[in-house]
Amino acid sequence: MTPIRDILYASPVMPVIVLDDIAHAVPLAQALVAGGIRVLEVTLRTPVALDCVRAIRGAVPEAIVGVGTITSAADLDAARAAGAAFGVSPGSTPELLAKIRECGLPFLPGVMTPGEVMRALDAGFTSMKLFPAKQAGGIDMLKAISGPLPQALFCPTGGIDAASAPQFMALKNVACVGGSWLAPAALVAAHDWAAIEQLARAAASLAKTAR
Repeated sequence: MTPIRDILYASPVMPVIVLDDIAHAVPLAQALVAGGIRVLEVTLRTPVALDCVRAIRGAVPEAIVGVGTITSAADLDAARAAGAAFGVSPGSTPELLAKIRECGLPFLPGVMTPGEVMRALDAGFTSMKLFPAKQAGGIDMLKAISGPLPQALFCPTGGIDAASAPQFMALKNVACVGGSWLAPAALVAAHDWAAIEQLARAAASLAKTAR
């Protein structure tokens, strides 16, 4: 399995994807990959999410498809069964972290406070999702954490958009950012894959300008 740090560095932006229609899964993934964004987080917020993961894995092999909104051991098992390349959670519990370590799936546990970061580090996780990033203090929080906890690497998600992403990407403890602006519901519903590809191209350029 690909280590989670390698997955995070594979794309500067990890789109947070919510799909209500399995027919949208493959063309959306193709548009994002064509624009240079390979790491995709399909969230468990709809009944068809896992079927969408399977569809993308089968039709878009260039994509690194993960499952987000994992909050329980049952979610984790379902994500693995669907062939997820990695998992993401909005928060962390000791039970969930133990299950993740047991199964070995590359994983990005969610944290919001320094105490939660320390608990994740104690459990063996050095890569984490800061969520919700804006409410947690955003750039100022990440700068503050980098001093006492320099070994922690983050994918901040929540309240980040195309305008603020470069500021996050400039931080030494940020590998990538997560956001929903690359797959807006209106463009997906309109099947405007060309517009989504352009959003992906703009996001992919962050790797060149913000490192």
